Amino acid sequence: MVASLVIGILFLVLGMALRYWINRRKFYRRSPIGAESFSSYEKSVGIKFIERVGKWIAYALIIFGLLSLWVYSREKNDNEKQTKAVESTR
Repeated sequence: MVASLVIGILFLVLGMALRYWINRRKFYRRSPIGAESFSSYEKSVGIKFIERVGKWIAYALIIFGLLSLWVYSREKNDNEKQTKAVESTR
C-alpha cells in the first residue's frame, strides 16, 4: 500500500522534472528574436527528436504517477471500510 504512494510521488516528480528540464533547455536555446539556434542541421533534428521522445516519456511518468496515487487512495479507502466493518461486528 505504501509502495504505491512512494512510486506515485516518485514518478510524478520525475515526470515533472523531466518536462521542466526539457523546456528550460529549449528556452535557453532561443535567441532574442525567438528563433532556436543550432550549430548544424543534424543537431537540430537529433535534439528535437530526443526532446519529443523525452516529453512523451515525461507524460507517461506523470500519468503512471497519478494512477499509482489513485490506486493508493483506493486501497486506503478499502482498508478503512474493512476496519470499520470489523469494528462494527464486535
